[in-house]
Amino acid sequence: MATWRCVKQCGACCHLDPAERPDLDEYLSFEELQLYLSMVGQDGWCVNFDRDSRECRIYADRPRFCRVLPDVFEELYGVESPELNDFAIECCRQQIEGVYGDRSLEMIRFDREVGI
Repeated sequence: MATWRCVKQCGACCHLDPAERPDLDEYLSFEELQLYLSMVGQDGWCVNFDRDSRECRIYADRPRFCRVLPDVFEELYGVESPELNDFAIECCRQQIEGVYGDRSLEMIRFDREVGI
């Protein structure tokens, strides 16, 4: 069985372009939405994403909407804990494909890490 895990130096989830996420206001509070929008750089990438190291500069203090945790996903998206693994894998695969492509090194690394 595939098991979700974050793959270091991927950063696909750091591509925050609001045009690609038109339903943000459906699951983020007003304050979270304002924070989210303040984190989007002109190129659509999070201003806290270090493009050289491909890591988050604020990882330990990142907002809750950046965390893949059962309580966060249940509250924000209505995904119950038993469904989180499969949901997170599918979300990551969609985001990686959209940002880097379905045959990218990032997709290959992700699939290998989660056991697909």
